[in-house]
Amino acid sequence: MDKELYIIRHGETELNKHGIVQGRGINSDLNDTGRAQAEAFYQMYKNIPFDKIYTSSLKRTHQTVHKFIASGLPWEQLSGLDELAWGEWEGKPSSEHALAVFRDIVEKWQNGDYDAKFEGGESPAEVAVRLTEAVDHIKGQAKEKLVLVCMHGRAMRLLLCLLTGKPMSDMGEFPHQNTTLYKVALTGNTFEITDFNNTDHLKELNNLGQD
Repeated sequence: MDKELYIIRHGETELNKHGIVQGRGINSDLNDTGRAQAEAFYQMYKNIPFDKIYTSSLKRTHQTVHKFIASGLPWEQLSGLDELAWGEWEGKPSSEHALAVFRDIVEKWQNGDYDAKFEGGESPAEVAVRLTEAVDHIKGQAKEKLVLVCMHGRAMRLLLCLLTGKPMSDMGEFPHQNTTLYKVALTGNTFEITDFNNTDHLKELNNLGQD
């Protein structure tokens, strides 16, 4: 194994909580739940000897790994890791009409139309270009053997498809709870998921929510 990536989604925001799409164009903060998720992740993985942290350019990812950054680990923002832009639908209240519109475009993606997008937004094909650039940059840092990557739900699922050679129409096969962890090993030019949708750090939080 040449490199290992710990890839996580950012913690919860208020828009996440209310089922409202934020995308690349809305720079949300974590809410109380998101901060608790970030703390839980930090407590479980703070002793992992990461060589580098990569985040998107959006502050919800920065806030999620803030304690790792504050500990002095090298940190780089890559805009290629930003969330897919949903254009005119970003920040719009959740409604039956909105859900129907989103179901329609996701169906197009599942049918292989990777150029489909909303007005002012991005298509999976466009996101794949910048994700590939970000991955090439990370791969190119030979001295960084153990890397923490914090990004976004839709972009993360597209990234996992790209890394594992799956068609982007399979993006829905990757669960994406806030701060879920995917470990990915790179050997040569081959990526392999070694830990799938790990949320062990959230067990205590989830138990508290059920009390």
